[in-house]
Amino acid sequence: MRSEESMEPMETPEQQAILSEAEAFAREQLSRDASGHDWWHIQRVVTLARRIAREEGADAYICELAALLHDVADYKIAGDEETGLRTVRDWLSAHQVEDAISEQVMEIISTMSFGGGNRPPMRTLEGRVVQDADRLDAIGAIGIARAFAFGGSRGRALYDPGEAPASYTSAEAYHQSGSSTINHFHEKLLLLKDRMNTPYARTLAEARHQYMLAFLEEFTAEWNGER
Repeated sequence: MRSEESMEPMETPEQQAILSEAEAFAREQLSRDASGHDWWHIQRVVTLARRIAREEGADAYICELAALLHDVADYKIAGDEETGLRTVRDWLSAHQVEDAISEQVMEIISTMSFGGGNRPPMRTLEGRVVQDADRLDAIGAIGIARAFAFGGSRGRALYDPGEAPASYTSAEAYHQSGSSTINHFHEKLLLLKDRMNTPYARTLAEARHQYMLAFLEEFTAEWNGER
């Protein structure tokens, strides 16, 4: 997974061991997911996080550790946010991750999700990097595939012309929404380009955003029988 980064300064042996254990843990927790939050999503987010961290001067170890563990804590996987966060905190404690690193990782994980667009901004550069990496994997060709995988896993319609996209005033309202997958593009995915935190992520987001716009144009034309 890390061959792309082989020319970078490496972490300490202790940090490498923790990352290897975190990778194994994430694989075990997420390998059976079919909602777009599987191990391969984690791998892509880790790759993007290391790439953005390198360009932006962030701590790659913190970024990678948070990227590896972030969806273990996701309510969609854990059942509820409190349980997920406790699972990650217990794992960090059991693996004797130093307190300062553990707190930074927990802060990133607990505040990085979209939540209807009502989350507070990320406080640290590392948090901004990991959030950008996660958001990049939610847009573009991969984002389109993941959106329909998630919608299918929740029994959501592809599209309902009579259902307008909504705005959400709380994370709870967003999480409880059963809106169609096409609405999800308007409620979240098309908003992410302008919510990237770092200059480098914004450059990567532009092409992915345009790809989604082209997809939606084609989808609408085919839905209406125009092509």
